[in-house]
Amino acid sequence: MDLSKGWQIAVTDFEGEAKLTGDQVTVPKPANARVPNSHVAARRGDDGGVTLQFSNAWIAQARWQDGPPLNLNPYLAEGTVEFDLNVIDLAHGGMKFKLGCGKDCERKVPFLFAGRLAVGKGKQHLSFALKCFWRDGDDFSAVNLPFALEGTGSGELQISKLRINQRGQATTACPDYRTLAVTPEPLQEAWATEWWLPRHEAKLAEIKAHRDAGRRVDLVFLGDSITEGWERNGEAVFAQHFAKYNAVALGFGGDRTENLLWRLQHGEMDGMAPKAVVMMIGTNNTGERLEDPAFTVAGIKRNLDEVRHRQPQARVLLLALFPRDEKPDGLMRRHNAKINALLPALADGKHVVFLDIGKALTDPDGTLSKDILPDWLHLSPQGYEIWARSLDATLNHWLAP
Repeated sequence: MDLSKGWQIAVTDFEGEAKLTGDQVTVPKPANARVPNSHVAARRGDDGGVTLQFSNAWIAQARWQDGPPLNLNPYLAEGTVEFDLNVIDLAHGGMKFKLGCGKDCERKVPFLFAGRLAVGKGKQHLSFALKCFWRDGDDFSAVNLPFALEGTGSGELQISKLRINQRGQATTACPDYRTLAVTPEPLQEAWATEWWLPRHEAKLAEIKAHRDAGRRVDLVFLGDSITEGWERNGEAVFAQHFAKYNAVALGFGGDRTENLLWRLQHGEMDGMAPKAVVMMIGTNNTGERLEDPAFTVAGIKRNLDEVRHRQPQARVLLLALFPRDEKPDGLMRRHNAKINALLPALADGKHVVFLDIGKALTDPDGTLSKDILPDWLHLSPQGYEIWARSLDATLNHWLAP
């Protein structure tokens, strides 16, 4: 099935869209652009291929859409998605491939590390099993987005000879979606590559500095950008409530369960003997891939097991994922609620205690306030104060001299 026929190519960024009806197009900027210095454009090649150019872009996409819905269910057993890829520039960018699977559903295959290795090597033929884009329960009977090329940051990518074959030979590996959450790896996002590993090294140095100074670290926070926020919006609150415990906040923006697991296995829980660990991880498993809640919980359990193995003396306060999306019926709010419903089973009430402070962060009707979660995900200083107070009763008891 040749996707160059019968499908419109839409070129999009975070704030706009343009159709590639001629030889080239640039996505227009809105009057009050949130990312004013970004640029996203595309052009057609003589071979019918498409080149996507992007700079300083949160998201840049070339999307094959507006064609007749495809029934790809008969393709799942042996089908492939094949194309020629030429990575012209990706030094400061990242890339993914996507396929739509219905309302609020897009499946993706990350290609950051492999894409950067392909820079300057000319056209390479890639063949993915169609099942790389499928999750158990997906209905591929009316696919209206058979393919999308996504970039972020800055780069230039060329794709041609795009096809979906009912039978083919897959030659390009893709991650197993069933084990992503429990397979340790560094964060595979273009916007994180320049700081993620240096931050890891800085955290190892912070732990060593406590040890060299003879300071006992009694409290450790583990998590993602919400935990990292203790160093920003929550800095004053952290100092007031937790500095007395020589607390260390091991939060990294964008981290999913597999990224925290990599950090734990590479020294971030070593060289100290905390009495208490506060852990909240998993909302980016939802935000990035709307992962099956059972898989996310498996990733959370794997991290718990790692903490218990490395720090058996520590008690772990396992937190429910904080509410996100403004309204209670938001897609990701509902998805996180399914994860939270499974978390109490991971707690024994003695070594691991479960705590859900979601109601303290929401209005009585379940909506979120910009005063507490300005972007419906990350906390304001007021939000960090609420979080700290919600922990005081448990931590004061656990950490009493």
